[in-house]
Amino acid sequence: MAFALVRDGTGTTQITLKRGTSDAALFALFEELPRESVVEVEGTVRKTPKSHRGVELAPTRASVLSRAATPLPLGVVDKVGAELDTRLNHRVLDLRKPAVRAIFELRGVLLEELRGAFRARGFLEVETPKLLRQGAEGGATLFAVRYFDRTAYLAQSPQLYKQMLIGAGFERVLEIAPAFRAEPSDTVRHITEFGSLDAEVGYVDDPEELRGILEGVLVDAVGAAKPRLTASSNPLAAGLPDLAKPFPRVSFATCEAWLGRPGVGRDLGTEEEKAVGERVAAEHGAPFYFITDYPTSAKASTFYARRKDDDPAQTYYFDLGYRGLEIASGGLREHRLERLTENLVAAGLDPAAFEGYLEAFRYGMPPHGGWGLGVDRLVQAMAGLANIRESRLFPRDRYRLDP
Repeated sequence: MAFALVRDGTGTTQITLKRGTSDAALFALFEELPRESVVEVEGTVRKTPKSHRGVELAPTRASVLSRAATPLPLGVVDKVGAELDTRLNHRVLDLRKPAVRAIFELRGVLLEELRGAFRARGFLEVETPKLLRQGAEGGATLFAVRYFDRTAYLAQSPQLYKQMLIGAGFERVLEIAPAFRAEPSDTVRHITEFGSLDAEVGYVDDPEELRGILEGVLVDAVGAAKPRLTASSNPLAAGLPDLAKPFPRVSFATCEAWLGRPGVGRDLGTEEEKAVGERVAAEHGAPFYFITDYPTSAKASTFYARRKDDDPAQTYYFDLGYRGLEIASGGLREHRLERLTENLVAAGLDPAAFEGYLEAFRYGMPPHGGWGLGVDRLVQAMAGLANIRESRLFPRDRYRLDP
């Protein structure tokens, strides 16, 4: 007997041959053919309880479309795992694994349902430039590129353009696109090229309205994705949480009290975020939660963050966390030109370099706000991945530019 497992987009099918009964040339072909070769097979389908699909194929004709080289640098069906670097170095083979493919099926379904949830709320999907003259948060984490006879930068986020579109009267905009951040981080939650879901809402003056939209979108999208993935037998479907509104709201001051650092005012570190996530889970039993009322000191470089009129040391900003992992950040933006200019100067930036952006505020800008959500982190969280690199097809970090 000889058995070959042939894999395509629908799953794996068993091919069964019997020496002396099957064509001798076919038997020899499958007996010596290297693993991961590409074949075209015709034959008779038969029921069998011994195959996991309940059927097998008795071949009558087969041709080799592409013979795989040997040895394979990475096993596709081997039960022994490989290190992540080895997997990423040979990513095409790694992506052939059904368990890895399941991650990107989940990602695709989530993005489709997120788009639908935003459309249902009146958002228009837009595309903004990724080559910029200046960044949204200064130059420390910008990638510089040669742009003819001058220097341009890869976009850290579409923040400035989202706000300009609100000034153009678009009122509700959404963008899902790559963003770039030149942070020399080497952690399981940071990469240099990442998927960013950015939304902006005009005529909003209460951060709670923004939080309500965001949690509603996530509840709808994850809720719709789960049955679709279950129906397609995606093994990750079982891990998707059952979400309900409202998500818990925890003030930044409360987080600092939990961490034993009241009034420090700096942003939360990785281990502190994890500790907050554990505390929220213990007290509320909820995976998603908002950290509200960030102090200005924790958002010093975010010049477009609106400060509270009665307490400039406080902003209307919030983060969305999932079990200790920051997923999104946003809040009300400063729509008043004079104060926005003051914030730029306070952040050590030259307002003249932002003239194209500031012009949108010079001729009428409504109150507005929004957020940026890390798509890769959301997929990492929903799929239960140990490393964010697993959530992108071909990840980029400070060391990896290939494949």
